[in-house]
Amino acid sequence: MELFDTHAHYDAEQFDPDRDGVLAALPGAGVALVVNPGCDLPSSEAALSLAAKWPFLYAAVGYHPENCAPYREEDLDTIRDMARRDKCVAIGEIGLDYYWEENPPRELQRRVFRDQMALARELDLPVIVHDREAHGDSLAVVRDFPQVRGVFHCFSGSAEMAKELVRLGWMISFTGVLTYKNARKALEAAAAVPMDRLMLETDSPYMAPVPHRGKRCDSRYLVHTCRKLAEIKGLAPEECARITLENGRRFFGIPSTANI
Repeated sequence: MELFDTHAHYDAEQFDPDRDGVLAALPGAGVALVVNPGCDLPSSEAALSLAAKWPFLYAAVGYHPENCAPYREEDLDTIRDMARRDKCVAIGEIGLDYYWEENPPRELQRRVFRDQMALARELDLPVIVHDREAHGDSLAVVRDFPQVRGVFHCFSGSAEMAKELVRLGWMISFTGVLTYKNARKALEAAAAVPMDRLMLETDSPYMAPVPHRGKRCDSRYLVHTCRKLAEIKGLAPEECARITLENGRRFFGIPSTANI
C-alpha cells in the first residue's frame, strides 16, 4: 500500500530533533509522496529546501492566515519567484482563520488570501486552503476566482459545503480527525464527497489519528486515516490508498514516474 500525505509541515520546529530520521523512514513505511506547504516566507523557503533534498517531498509556498501580519504587496514577487522553482506544486497554505482572537485582522487575512488566489490564477497553480471558522467568507473568495482549482485541507465544513466545493471543481482533504470519536461532521462530509475528489493528509506535526492521538504526528500515521476513509466508502484500504494517491498526483501535477 502506497500513500500520499498531501499536507505535512516537516519544516516545523517539532521536527528539529530528528527531522532527517523521520523523513528517511517514510518510504519504508509505505509513504510514496508528501507535500510540505509553507506558512510564511521563511517556512516556504524551508519547504523548498527540504523538497530539493528528498526525492518524494514536494513544496507549496505562501502566507498562512495566522502568519500574514508581516505581509506586504511586494512579497507577492518573492512568492512568485519561489513558486517557479523546481518541485513547487502549489500556492499554500493560504486562506482564512477566524478562530483565534489574536490572529491578524480579518480584513488583512481576506486581502492576503485574494492576492494569493490571483497569483495562483496567474501562474496556473492549484491552491491549498486553510479554512477555520470562516466557511462563508472562504467560499465567497473561491467563487470570485472560478479559474483557480484548489483543495480545502483538514476539511471542517458541513457535507453541504463539501458538495458545493465539489460542484465548483475543488478537492477535499481529511486528516486524522476522521478517526476521532466526535468526528460526526467530518464523517458525513467524507461520505458526501466522490472518491475522485478526496485526498488524505496528516497535517503533521498536528492532528495525529487514533491510536496516536495526542502525539507528534508524522506521515507514517496516515495509514490509520486511510483505513477509516476506506471503511466510510466501503473500499479495501489498498484501493483507498491507490485512489487518493492518484487523486493527489493529478491535482498537484506530479507525474507517475516521479516517486521514491
